[in-house]
Amino acid sequence: MADFDLSKTIIPYLDRHLSFPLLAHLVETGIFSADEVQVAQYELAKGTNMFDYAASLFQQIYPNQDVPKEFEQKRENAVSTHERLQQEAQAVLDVIENPDVAQALRQDKNQNLQYLKDNYNLTLDQITALYNFGKFQYSYGNYSGAADYLYHFRVLSTDPDLTISAHWGKLASDILTGKWDVALEELNSLREAIDARTLAPFSSAITSSTPAVDPALSQLHSRTWLVHWSLFVYFNHPQGRALLLETFLSPTYLNTIQTSCPWILRYVAAAAIISTPTPSSSSASAPQSSRVKNAVREVVKVIQMENYQYTDPVTAFLMQLHVEFDFEMAQKELQKAEKVVSDDFFLTDFHDEFLESARCLVSEAYCKIHQRIDIGDLSDRLNLPRDEGEKWIVNLIRETRMGQDAKIDLEKNLIQISRPPQPVYQSVIEKTRGLAIRTQALGAAIARTGTVPVPTDVPQAAQASTVAVN
Repeated sequence: MADFDLSKTIIPYLDRHLSFPLLAHLVETGIFSADEVQVAQYELAKGTNMFDYAASLFQQIYPNQDVPKEFEQKRENAVSTHERLQQEAQAVLDVIENPDVAQALRQDKNQNLQYLKDNYNLTLDQITALYNFGKFQYSYGNYSGAADYLYHFRVLSTDPDLTISAHWGKLASDILTGKWDVALEELNSLREAIDARTLAPFSSAITSSTPAVDPALSQLHSRTWLVHWSLFVYFNHPQGRALLLETFLSPTYLNTIQTSCPWILRYVAAAAIISTPTPSSSSASAPQSSRVKNAVREVVKVIQMENYQYTDPVTAFLMQLHVEFDFEMAQKELQKAEKVVSDDFFLTDFHDEFLESARCLVSEAYCKIHQRIDIGDLSDRLNLPRDEGEKWIVNLIRETRMGQDAKIDLEKNLIQISRPPQPVYQSVIEKTRGLAIRTQALGAAIARTGTVPVPTDVPQAAQASTVAVN
């Protein structure tokens, strides 16, 4: 399953601190050697101010060696830096937390800066102390403190680069503290800032990324990073899967995924599958937007288009089911996808929901193209034992709209599908649509060759009229 693990692909688009949860998950899954993962954790930790954590990892990796003395020197420097930055930031906080000052501040940042400068001698450089202290707190793992200082700085600062950097730091801090409602608000705010921004995506101070020069490429880089960071929010917030589909299937971010990170299609496909209503899910009665309702259909089109550059068992399952209509291959891909989902950091908590929704999709597709269905055979398609599969299928038909067209014959162990005849007007619409498509094809052929091709499936009367016109 290491071939399908995306940790090494995703981590380059994450901050160091956001990478630690992914590495810890790899230790639990056992996909990679624990020693290799510990080395990766150590390499990340020694670039932060979490010296105790880095030292403990060093001792685990090299039990017969002494901890490098540089850690002690860095710790002493960090203590002195912390005291200095705290004093500078506290001087600003004492002013802005004054009730009179808080009441006097307005929406206009420039007006606020002028007010603070005229009345309290606070300059933009002094306000930047909030950013520096928040960034320093983030570096040694005090994420809640970092979020507070970065928020206060962002409210007052007029520096566009540092403000965007504070956005990223605040979002990372909210993610690492598990404040998902706040993190979602920060994510939406950052997305709006990126979409409206034409300069560098973010400062290297928080993310250690080098800004691009070209504005369009810079914006693409920012959106690519945002897509990866947003996975933490979308797969932890209660409404996250629906919000993921709304965001990632929008033209702007779908283009970003197709251009920069096609592996994100795994999470788009998984979210679409999980959002499929099932008898036991609350989503069956929850209102959904049209995009979420039709997500599977839309995702299948994208997967089919991008199949040349990315595929895995989750996307292959939808391809086999809705494009190839190969139920045997879909069954095999679902078996692989079940393991992929259980090992994936973002999807592991949705294993049961994913599996049940995937089985609903298989059942729905199978019933659409068959009129007589052996319940035991369908149970095999769903990777369920016969007894358990029969109960699951019967419950699915009774609890969903499939029950309107399906009847269960328990004696013969069959499902009878009786579809109502198509209304006449609907048949006319379908035939008219087909004629319109053929007309467009004929027009294109005439434009290319200057002659009128005679399709073999056109009635003789239509052929005669076509020749007459030619």
